[in-house]
Amino acid sequence: MKIATSFLAALLFTGTLGALNNAIAEDGMISKDQFAGTSYCHEKFPAIRQSTLGDDQPELKDSSTGDVIDFYGPCDENPVGKDQVQTQRLEDQHRWEMEYSD
Repeated sequence: MKIATSFLAALLFTGTLGALNNAIAEDGMISKDQFAGTSYCHEKFPAIRQSTLGDDQPELKDSSTGDVIDFYGPCDENPVGKDQVQTQRLEDQHRWEMEYSD
């Protein structure tokens, strides 16, 4: 009986993790914490793939790469929105200048 209970608990836990990963993957957010009584949030989401920064439909990197944006601001921030594309493009340009300038 203990084995069956343990197996059931493990099965439920695995199912919960799968559902959580799907929920996270839908909007690209890794975590989102809203500050009480405000529309101000602390959000974490994967960075945009460098090769898609100039495209009409930018794509997020896989969150396992470690390139995570730590964002503090309005709760309606879009990880692939115009503001994020512009900010990440500017950061990419600064990084290129620092690495390849004389």
